[in-house]
Amino acid sequence: MDRETTWKPVTLSTAPLDQSWYEASARARLAGLLDADSFAEFIGPEQRMMSPHLPLFDLPRAFDDGMIVGRGRLAGRDVLAAAQEGRFMGGAFGEIHGAKLVGLLRAALVVKPAAVLILFDTGGVRLQEANAGETAIAEIMRAITQVRAAGIPVVGLIGGRAGCYGGGGLIAGTCARLVISEGGRLSVSGPEVIETNKGAEEFDSRDRALVWRTMGGKHRRLIGAADAFADDTIGAFREAALTAIPAAPAFDLPTLEAEQARLEARLERFGDARDATEIWGRLGINDPAAVPGLTTEAFDTLLAGLPEVSHDAR
Repeated sequence: MDRETTWKPVTLSTAPLDQSWYEASARARLAGLLDADSFAEFIGPEQRMMSPHLPLFDLPRAFDDGMIVGRGRLAGRDVLAAAQEGRFMGGAFGEIHGAKLVGLLRAALVVKPAAVLILFDTGGVRLQEANAGETAIAEIMRAITQVRAAGIPVVGLIGGRAGCYGGGGLIAGTCARLVISEGGRLSVSGPEVIETNKGAEEFDSRDRALVWRTMGGKHRRLIGAADAFADDTIGAFREAALTAIPAAPAFDLPTLEAEQARLEARLERFGDARDATEIWGRLGINDPAAVPGLTTEAFDTLLAGLPEVSHDAR
C-alpha cells in the first residue's frame, strides 16, 4: 500500500493569522501555522486512542488524548507537526499522549520532512500516569536527538496557556531551535512546585510578575534559552518558524561542546543573581525594570542593541 493512503486528510478551519496563539486551541494553531488545508492527521479523534489509565481515577478522557500529530506543509515544504492541547489536563504527558509524539519523531526518520514542529503547551507529566509519562519523556528526547542527527531540524514553539514545564521543558531543551512569546513560560519546575518544596519565601507562585520575569519569554530569550521572541499571533509564530528552520545548527560534537561551554559560562556569571532584573542589568540593560512592559517591537530593538545577546542564541 502506498504510504500516502495511510494518512487521513483533515480539513481544519483556517485560523486568522492575527488570532492570539495563547488563546487559540491546538488545532487552531496548526490550522494557521501550516499552509491552508495541508494538514493530514495521524491517529485522529475518530480512532478513539484514549488513555487507559484515567478511568481508574474517574477522570474524563479526550478522543485524541490532548496530542495532535500529523503531516502538513509550511510555505510549500513538507513538515511533520505535533500540537499539545493545554486545555486537556494542562497538556500533560501520559502514555498515549507521549507515544503519539514518539511515533511522529520516528516517522520523521523515514519520510525525511523539511522539519519537525512541536507546539508545546504542557505542565509536565500526569501524576495519574507518572511512570508511563516519564518513560515517554525519555523516549521523546532520544527520538529528537536521532532526528537531529539525521539532519532534520526540530523546532519548538512555546506560547500557550500551560507554558512548557516539567518533562516538556526537558524536551524543549533538546530542540534545535525554540521560539517563545510573551505568554510563553519555560522551566523544568513550575511556580507551584518550587513553592511547595522551598516555600513562598523562596518563590511565591501567586506573584505573577515574578513568574513571568523568571520563566517568561523575554527572560528566556535574553539568557539564550530561546532563539526567537515572537508576538502573540499565529502569523508571528509562522514567520518565526520559517526563519528558525534554516537556522538550525548542526548536531555534532563541536556544536554540543560549544553549547555546554555557553551554559557553564552563564552559570558562572549569573549563578548568584537573586532576580532576573539583576541578570538583565549585567547584560547591559540600562532600565531592567522596564523590560516586562516592552512591546515586541521595543524588545526587538533592545535585543539589537545588546552585543552580549546573540541573535543566534543557541
